Amino acid sequence: MKTPSRTNARPDAELLTQVARGELGGLGELYDRYQRDVWRVLTRTMVHPGDVDDLVQATFLELPKIAASFDGRDSCRAWLCGIAVRLASRHRRGFGRWLRVLTAFGNEARQRPAVDPQSSAIGRQELRVLERALGKLSAKKREVFVLVELEGLAADDAARALEIPAATVRTRLFHARAELLEGMKREAGW
Repeated sequence: MKTPSRTNARPDAELLTQVARGELGGLGELYDRYQRDVWRVLTRTMVHPGDVDDLVQATFLELPKIAASFDGRDSCRAWLCGIAVRLASRHRRGFGRWLRVLTAFGNEARQRPAVDPQSSAIGRQELRVLERALGKLSAKKREVFVLVELEGLAADDAARALEIPAATVRTRLFHARAELLEGMKREAGW
């Protein structure tokens, strides 16, 4: 669908070339020419009504980064609509991840039992003992212990993160656990 009064308008390819060079004057012309088409596509692809205007803006704000990839067709309408649909899809996935995290956080908070003050004080004291013992480990052992035991990484993932062999991670973890147990015993006076 062509918009009226395009007889004196510059070609889309020329405007996108201008945008690709960093001259953003063409961006306004493209927006005026195609924002209704992009809006309609987003509305029809079941994007939440509250997100449509933001995604239209995001589509056109993406152009300076990708304008050079336009293939030079007479009209960039279909290309822009494709960009909008991909951004909407990415937005839905991101929102879905955020919603799952938020739901899990809410479920965890509801399942937490009430803690009495005495138990809370004992827990804080035990945490301080652990922190002091952890502070006495060498940096390399502490890094491995934190990644595997406290952050829940698998030994192979910790090895990749630290750029060391997995066997080295397991060795350091073995020694870190032993040293921590001894350190905690000393700190707590067991």
